[in-house]
Amino acid sequence: MTSACPTLGPRRNTVRGLVPVLALMGAVLLAGCGKSEDEGKGQRPPPKVGFIVAAPSAVPQPVTLGGRTVAFETSEVRPQVAGVIQRRLFTEGSYVRAGEPLFQIDPSLYRASVNQAQANVASARASADAAVVRAQRLKPLAEIQAVAAQDYTDAAAQARVARATVAQNAAALETARVNLRFTTVPAPISGRIGRSLVTVGGLASNSQETPLAIIQRTDPMFVDMQQSAADLSTLRRKLRSGGLDAGSTQVTLKLDDGSDYPQTGTVQFSEVTVNQETGTVTLRARFPNPQGTLLPGTFVNAVFNQAIETNAFLVPQQAVLHDFDGSAYVMLVGPKDKAGGNKAARRKVVATRTYGASWVVTSGLARGDRIILQGLNGLKHGAPIVPVPANAPQDTTKAPRGGAGGGSGQGANPKQGS
Repeated sequence: MTSACPTLGPRRNTVRGLVPVLALMGAVLLAGCGKSEDEGKGQRPPPKVGFIVAAPSAVPQPVTLGGRTVAFETSEVRPQVAGVIQRRLFTEGSYVRAGEPLFQIDPSLYRASVNQAQANVASARASADAAVVRAQRLKPLAEIQAVAAQDYTDAAAQARVARATVAQNAAALETARVNLRFTTVPAPISGRIGRSLVTVGGLASNSQETPLAIIQRTDPMFVDMQQSAADLSTLRRKLRSGGLDAGSTQVTLKLDDGSDYPQTGTVQFSEVTVNQETGTVTLRARFPNPQGTLLPGTFVNAVFNQAIETNAFLVPQQAVLHDFDGSAYVMLVGPKDKAGGNKAARRKVVATRTYGASWVVTSGLARGDRIILQGLNGLKHGAPIVPVPANAPQDTTKAPRGGAGGGSGQGANPKQGS
């Protein structure tokens, strides 16, 4: 009896020592199983992203050039005879028509010249008639040798001289009449006339430097635009190489107050020489101006599509992202992996300008590329995705808040670009 107690005592102690160890192992196993189940419940499917298919299109390349308005026609009203201004026959600032009288110069001297020329013509005609009759009378006498042949020859010559004198005096009479008509100064063209540069009582001369007034025709109106000769040379080189097509000649205007001019103009021509002081070439456009809105000398901005990019891509602005260095990139739907799933692919593009609500991408895209437009928040290169057309409804409840892989699209590693 005494020897059995020491043997049973240690076994009981061993069993009691194993109980805590087994309990701890069970707790560890249970904890491991619970964690696996929680992790399995936390996994989410790849997010759906909306994409559009890239297709090249013809994109106009607009250019904005500063310019000045120029009157379609400008004429200086100048006197063609000398004399004192008697009357001004127009209202300053009004519209005048071609041939309308504007000034009246004192016609007294010119009317007297007409009278004198008329008298000279009458005298010459009388002398010519007498010479012709004498020659006619001598002709039959000379034929029968009743008078010397030389007498008839002289009479015939005098008759011809008399007729020439009549013609000379008639020409002088016409000149006198023209000068008399010039005493009424007409409008050479139709248009808006400015202020009178001479006053009644002033002396007008056909050799004076200052015009009597200036008339400008402002409908239609020219706009002279200035473009850099270097830019124009680059454009022409691209047109020859086939990278661009010729654009439209239609031009729109923005006035100096920022408003749009309602009429559309047309480019007429460009100068063949370069301004040596400014290094620019002048282009001229023609605009209708029925309401007289455009005034000569006004500064305007002309906008027109000087060329067309034939192989550019129009990509919505929200699909074009930018790195910290300013370079542009887009996220594409990449090819399927071995498991049959799609992944996002990052690709750099060249997008230097916008057209409407889209970026114009000139490099980096190919026809058929699927550009991700929706679901870009936090999307990274290589992240698994489920692509659907962008116009399909998006199930945003399953998309993880942090995106696939977390982080911002603009903070993606540039080295990941495909």
